[in-house]
Amino acid sequence: MAIELPQPIRRYFETESSNGTAGMADLFATDAVVIDESRTHKGLAAIQAWKQEAKAATSYQVTPLEAEQDGQRYVVTGNVEGSFPGSPVQLRYFFTLADDRIASLEIRP
Repeated sequence: MAIELPQPIRRYFETESSNGTAGMADLFATDAVVIDESRTHKGLAAIQAWKQEAKAATSYQVTPLEAEQDGQRYVVTGNVEGSFPGSPVQLRYFFTLADDRIASLEIRP
């Protein structure tokens, strides 16, 4: 990956490049929150279920295109390509980290 990212964010995108979900919850803080497609997923069990549901519904991969740090938040623009209508699309991933884990993630168009 050519873009410099903090380890938890880099590992998040490495996991996204496969169809597996093993270890995804290990990247998040125990009280982490993910907002994706107007749905909120709070806690490790909910985040793991969200990722398993997303991977089961469609096969996709995310390639980070650019990243910037905005205070405590990292904003990554990614190209999402897969077996879904409108593929590929570019999405923005807003990460907040705490203690080398992802504390929050919001995914927006």
